[in-house]
Amino acid sequence: MTEQPVRYEAKDGVATIILDRPDVLNAMNDLMRTALLEIFTRLRTDDGVKVVVVTGAGERAFCAGADIREFLELPTPTHFREARKRIDFRAEMERCSQPIIAAIRGFALGGGLEFALACDIRIAAEDAQLGLTEINLAIIPGGGGTQRLPRLVGRGKALEMILTGMRVPAAEALRIGLVERVVPVADLMPAAQALARQIADKAPIALRYAKEAVVGGLGLPLADGIRLENDLATLLRTTEDRVEGAKAFVEKRKPKWTGT
Repeated sequence: MTEQPVRYEAKDGVATIILDRPDVLNAMNDLMRTALLEIFTRLRTDDGVKVVVVTGAGERAFCAGADIREFLELPTPTHFREARKRIDFRAEMERCSQPIIAAIRGFALGGGLEFALACDIRIAAEDAQLGLTEINLAIIPGGGGTQRLPRLVGRGKALEMILTGMRVPAAEALRIGLVERVVPVADLMPAAQALARQIADKAPIALRYAKEAVVGGLGLPLADGIRLENDLATLLRTTEDRVEGAKAFVEKRKPKWTGT
């Protein structure tokens, strides 16, 4: 039977993506990357999904990084570069309008942490261990880690983590801003799903524009970011959902969003 390295579920506007190779700590191989690329490409145009949760199967790891068995042969540089570009699922994540939540238990190392860094919000269980450990294999993070990590934790801490390959426990990850929440192990998925449902309950266009304003604005000078925010806020003023939100507030009832 062909290996299915990723499971996908969707219910009530929340999609759940499960890395499903627990026997190898959900290590990422090309089959998994291809599956993730296909999933996130579909999600970009799936208006039925408002929020995405990603996690790892089993009790030991979110994702322990790349499957080292794929590293045993020396590739030609051009072949390796082009092959990786073709299955760059993180680029598709950047294009997704839905907020993406990482629910991290156990190891999130190397490419596994880079996957979590490409998400919008990170919730860690108390047993989580996070690190960009590529330097121990004579390589550097190649899935956005050198760029996304310093944007979260600052230049010095990012360099310390990358140059030493150190692993950061959940409590320290929370302190330095690498994750947004730390919860008991048993509460990880309930907490991630509860947050996803809370977000999914909001007006769909407002959710998309809020993410676009924050994520898009981070790559712009402040004045341009403010201009982007103003343009998106102005567009939201013209939606039916904006009127429905005001009416529901005045009438003290739950709004009925239509996405228009």
